[in-house]
Amino acid sequence: MAAIDRRTMLATAAASMVAATGAASVAEAVVFSEHWATKQRDGTEIRLAMYRKRIGADARPVLFLVHGSSTSARSSFDLSVPGGDYSMMDVFARYGFDVWTMDHEGYGRSSRTSGNSDIASGVEDLKAAMAVIARETGQTRCHFLGESSGALRAGAFAMAAPEHTGRLVLAALTYTGKGSPTLAKRAEQTEYYRTHNTRLRDRAMIESIFTRDRPGTTDPAVPKALADAELVYGDQVPTGTYLDMTAHLPVIDPARIVAPVAVVRGEYDGIATMEDLWDFYRLLPNGDKQFSVIAAAAHALATCKNRHAFWHAAQAFLTMPEPPAM
Repeated sequence: MAAIDRRTMLATAAASMVAATGAASVAEAVVFSEHWATKQRDGTEIRLAMYRKRIGADARPVLFLVHGSSTSARSSFDLSVPGGDYSMMDVFARYGFDVWTMDHEGYGRSSRTSGNSDIASGVEDLKAAMAVIARETGQTRCHFLGESSGALRAGAFAMAAPEHTGRLVLAALTYTGKGSPTLAKRAEQTEYYRTHNTRLRDRAMIESIFTRDRPGTTDPAVPKALADAELVYGDQVPTGTYLDMTAHLPVIDPARIVAPVAVVRGEYDGIATMEDLWDFYRLLPNGDKQFSVIAAAAHALATCKNRHAFWHAAQAFLTMPEPPAM
């Protein structure tokens, strides 16, 4: 792997100090800003909404959060729920990261197009985002945390752009899909995904994300808050990632991901079996890797009752000291 530039190394060291001494004081203000990335397809400019949270103006390691198939960036990672802490952006900003996320094409505030926003399109989105991050932070390498199809987007980006990929957390990942009850059910609609660029994503569908594997793993206030936040963007989302997961798996090759990788799954997640994920994990070439199972959790790790364990596992891996040169 290419060496991390000195500025990034210093920022990573700062994050390690934060991890050793405790998260930044909650009294310090988390600063929010909005940005726009652009990409071109067939001569048309596609605008991609980006969001950033951090504490202070000094250089910090960049963490990019990649959302999944049915919800956009801020409802996935910056959710406000009465009586609870659910914003990963706030939490990881206090851990010492410069935290970014984006609405992929066809989601949230980003451009609606005739495309289906598949995994390959998501890689192009992330390439466009990297240009903005380089301009705003001076850094050309990010850590990535992707959840569900966001993990597939992040993994595919790591294959395509290893020079821009630091550590990689793949949460609620699927690999070949073999034995997955969730994907078996979803595959009943594969022909619809082939012939339509959008699908219905109403309140009932959003709520099913949190109950389909193991009811009780998520507080009931979460699906309501998430649906309220998400449905302002309409009840349709792109079909591309669903088509990829029902007809095109595997879409990432673990042998081609050279970055350090943590694979994290919920104990009851139906998107992939343990055997499928172990097959993925054992093929990762970098010895700097971890496999974590979050107890009493299902598919939605970032917003489940045991999310603090997920955050802990992710933060520990992202601040792991680099191994010595061999």
